[in-house]
Amino acid sequence: MLGGLKKLFGGSQGETILAPVPGKAIPMSQVEDPTFSQEILGKGTAIEPSEGRITAPADGTITMVFDTKHAISMTTASGAELIIHVGLDTVQLKGEHFTAHVKAGDKVKAGELLLEFDLEAIKKAGYKVTTPVIVCNTPSFPNMKCLSGMEVTAQDKIIELR
Repeated sequence: MLGGLKKLFGGSQGETILAPVPGKAIPMSQVEDPTFSQEILGKGTAIEPSEGRITAPADGTITMVFDTKHAISMTTASGAELIIHVGLDTVQLKGEHFTAHVKAGDKVKAGELLLEFDLEAIKKAGYKVTTPVIVCNTPSFPNMKCLSGMEVTAQDKIIELR
């Protein structure tokens, strides 16, 4: 019963969310889109990517791959509901420059390839590639800590859930 309560209330169960892409980790407040900078969807960390490969930031289940392939949502083993959103307004590319390697319902392990995107083509088309990693059920993790202000490689710690 206690384990169920901890899971329900995001107790001391803790989980680490890893960088899905290498680059510079920045605070959400610096993302040039109010939906993200005002944390409307939830808290998290954004990355200015240095390569076009998104890997799973934790073990879990893919809940949705957007038709336009610019974003993926997943639920982690501890119940965190994540969205990885590649770029700002990239939904307008209608899937161009994106290749998904998973589908809804797939179970994934941290580090597994989820998505590839052509970083330079997206920039050339006039879009920012800033990639927010958002915990949508933030209230379940009242003591979460978002790390930023450093260069990260894929699979470096960017969010601590507690």
